[in-house]
Amino acid sequence: MPVPVGAKRRVYAETFCGSVGERRDDDAMAPKATYQHRPVGLQRETGRVSRVATEPSTGEVHALEESELWSTAREVPAWAISLIVHALLLLLLASITQVINRDSFREPIVSEMLDEFDEQYKFDTVVVEDLGNDSDVNTISPSQLAATVVKTDPVERMERHIEETVIEAPAIPTSEVVTPNEAEFADVVDVRGATEEPGGVEGAIDRLTLEIAQSLKERKTLVIWLFDESGSMAKRRNAIADRFENIYRQLGMLDESYDKALKTAVVGFSDKTTFYTPDPVDDIRPLVGVIRGIKPSKSPKEMVFTAVMDCAKRWLKYRTAMRRNVLFIIVTDERGDDFQLVEDASAFLARYGMRVYCVGNASPFGRREGYIPYTYPDGYTIMAKVDQGPESLFPQRLNLPFWGVRSNDLRNMSSGFGPYALTRLCAETKGLFLITEQDRRYRFDPAIMRNYVPDYRPIRVVEKDVRSNLAKTALVQAAQRANVETITAPQLSFRADTDNILRQQITEAQKPLALLDYRLQELETILAAGEKDRPKIREPRWQAAYDLAMGRVLALRVRAYGYNVVLASMKASPKSFSNKNNNTWTLVPSSEVQGGPIVRKMAKRATEYLSRVIDQHAGTPWAVLAERELSTPMGWQWKETHVNYGDGGRNGKKDNKLRILFADDPKNPKKSTKMRAPVRRPPPAL
Repeated sequence: MPVPVGAKRRVYAETFCGSVGERRDDDAMAPKATYQHRPVGLQRETGRVSRVATEPSTGEVHALEESELWSTAREVPAWAISLIVHALLLLLLASITQVINRDSFREPIVSEMLDEFDEQYKFDTVVVEDLGNDSDVNTISPSQLAATVVKTDPVERMERHIEETVIEAPAIPTSEVVTPNEAEFADVVDVRGATEEPGGVEGAIDRLTLEIAQSLKERKTLVIWLFDESGSMAKRRNAIADRFENIYRQLGMLDESYDKALKTAVVGFSDKTTFYTPDPVDDIRPLVGVIRGIKPSKSPKEMVFTAVMDCAKRWLKYRTAMRRNVLFIIVTDERGDDFQLVEDASAFLARYGMRVYCVGNASPFGRREGYIPYTYPDGYTIMAKVDQGPESLFPQRLNLPFWGVRSNDLRNMSSGFGPYALTRLCAETKGLFLITEQDRRYRFDPAIMRNYVPDYRPIRVVEKDVRSNLAKTALVQAAQRANVETITAPQLSFRADTDNILRQQITEAQKPLALLDYRLQELETILAAGEKDRPKIREPRWQAAYDLAMGRVLALRVRAYGYNVVLASMKASPKSFSNKNNNTWTLVPSSEVQGGPIVRKMAKRATEYLSRVIDQHAGTPWAVLAERELSTPMGWQWKETHVNYGDGGRNGKKDNKLRILFADDPKNPKKSTKMRAPVRRPPPAL
């Protein structure tokens, strides 16, 4: 119903949701009533928005003036208005965005440590159980390094390691700090597992004294001396006996043998093990006579690894039950005939933390056989052949002759390292191989040779590494083939009394040349098969060995090809001597390479390989051999000379017929009465 004219206008108070309203009469006399009405809506009229309300009883819609709207807004609480305003302000601020270029905030991250890592370095963590005790004997060995790798996240293990090790250290009162004495500052740096040149037997004994003293500082110690019973070792055994008392006298001066802390055992080995002290002793004075009394063995065998295992098992209780350090000191000049037991011996001793030291000879470079002076009881001295090498597990040097080049001084050249098996035993147990004798004609700086240390990891690991690289595999195969099938030097001097004699000698010299060329070509083919993997080699030792092998094989092929060319030319058309008194043609090196462009290209490649060895591996045995190969040209030329062949048999062959020689009669010098019998000496048992 419409509102009557003059009646008081009802004002509806609306809630915020607009669902419930109460009537408020301006006239106090009017009856009060409550109206249930519909929500207030919006009505758009000619662009102006006004509020409308619906009468609940009649359904009529009444428009509210703007003044009424403001009146209604005034009734809203202040906190609600503040909440709305702040909400709108936050929405406004949130809608404001700014485009930022991320690249402008990127700074290069440079880490110097990244350059220090190579492909060979792994982030695997090695965990080794404590073996026997907590001394530094339990430091990780090459075998454990290769075998016991824990496959865990390196970052996680690094964080855990930092949490475990970085702890707060308690403050130490300065009054309790002990100043070390001057002797402790002079101690040698611990380089166990390496090869040292202490300066002969005397220097080796001094070095061993320090090692024993260091062991005694940790705990009580058992020292087992193992002496090679070969006749060639008599001089070295006596030298050690001379200084034996001095060793223990020095230890006594340091007060290290207090309370019987040091026990000693003496053992000999040849084809069997001899225990000169059935049990370790405290008093070493009788042991000097025992060492001097060791008699040379009649057996040429040296079962050194068997002796080590016999001693280790016999006196294992000193390590396990008595908690002593156990040190082995091996005195020998060979590699040992039972070297195949090195894996078992190394694993056993490393497991129980027993160290091995060896006083021995350096291995000849890349060769199994070396030469040592041996003097018979009558004073006669010979250079005896013994097994002293090689210094590496696999052969890496090709046994090739030097044609037209002096090479006798290279036969026994030292490698700077001990025999592989014994040195591996020392390295695996964290001991030392002390070189007391080696060829003195060539000395190599130990600081340089540290970069060329042989691989002393377990055999299975080394084999896997060699198989993974074609160049290494080819080098080992070529070295094995060259060492089995020895390549001899050719004949360079030819007698030429007549052309027929000259042709006959040339024909004989050409016969082995076909086989020689076949072997050289075979070696080149083997090495060439691995040439593409040569850039992948990272170890300097393998790099030098491969380049030297390839360079020498190519150089020898050039010499052999030119040798055959000049022989064939001389055989077809013999030359005449410019001096009629000369009777011999000799081949000498020449800068002119015979054989055409293919052979000259081969000579160029050989020079490149050998020059790289000299430039990149100076001061090493490989550089010495490369320099010797390049010291003379690869071509050949004839040189005439005169040789006094005597009045021997045909074709200048010497008369080797035996003649009886008689000793002079002291009463009548012109008359011989006794026959001088040749002295026959048995081969030494070395």
